[in-house]
Amino acid sequence: MIEDKLKQYTDLASERIGGQVLYATDDFFAEKENLIKEGRGIFIADKYTERGKWMDGWESRRKRTSGHDWAILKLGAEGKIKGFDIDTNHFLGNHPPFASVEAINLDTDSSDWSNCDELSWEEILPKSPLDPGSQHFFEIDSDKIFTHVRLHIYPDGGVARFRVYGEVFKDWSKVNSEDLIDLALVNNCGKALHCNDMFFSVMDNLISPTTGKNMGDGWETKRNRTPNNEDFVILKLGHPGIVHKIIVDTKHFKGNYPDSCAIDVCNCDSDDVLSGNHEWKPLLPKQKLEADQEHYFEKEIIQIEHPITHVKLKIYPDGGVSRLRILGTIK
Repeated sequence: MIEDKLKQYTDLASERIGGQVLYATDDFFAEKENLIKEGRGIFIADKYTERGKWMDGWESRRKRTSGHDWAILKLGAEGKIKGFDIDTNHFLGNHPPFASVEAINLDTDSSDWSNCDELSWEEILPKSPLDPGSQHFFEIDSDKIFTHVRLHIYPDGGVARFRVYGEVFKDWSKVNSEDLIDLALVNNCGKALHCNDMFFSVMDNLISPTTGKNMGDGWETKRNRTPNNEDFVILKLGHPGIVHKIIVDTKHFKGNYPDSCAIDVCNCDSDDVLSGNHEWKPLLPKQKLEADQEHYFEKEIIQIEHPITHVKLKIYPDGGVSRLRILGTIK
């Protein structure tokens, strides 16, 4: 399915990784910023504002003039766009019948987005039909690097969420090999590949650039009753490197933090690391954790001379971790 394929990529426009909705021609009924929020949006039957029905999405007024509405988004991480989800969830009698998407690579933001037609936009999704109350997945065949997108709706209406799925790009030639950076951070091309359990919240949250905002903004497994259980998540680093410092943050996890954790690593030139045919070596021996706090490990790290590409965070016996920082130098 296209949906499953696209969701293997990162949502480059997500508010969670720094995406922004910079401009919209009209957001009279519902704010443009809702486009990049989490989830598919909710519906509250009796909730109204002074402008009309409250909606969890971006909704323009009924257009009585020529033209159509559009919104500009700045990607939280520049990258190669592989597809979109234009979601009209809960917009039933007020969805736009059609949409298209343009993209561009800019060094700096425009000083006036209302007059941006002269910019060199490239149409990467032609005008396409939309249905009410539905997700619409579109694959994109492009290897170009983009920083901004423009969502056009024809002629007006409401879109609940807009996802821009793709591969994060970072120009590693501009990174000093002596600089300490978070090798696992999603904005540095880090990727959560696999975990054995994410019943309460998803593994991708671990490598978000922001601090966890609540208990749902982390990676949390269900309660496991198996003696000596080990839950784990495997992360691919954005660039091979040497690890110098680790931060395991249990912020907001008070009655459900893991008792302890450990980290293994490997060097693998592909995601075949999931096959189990690669040797994992210990990087951080088992360490005791506490509730709702950042844990810094430096002297506890086992020195590994060669670069590593993947890390496996193991928690015992279960629970929640807000963020994981793998601070190191690229090699």
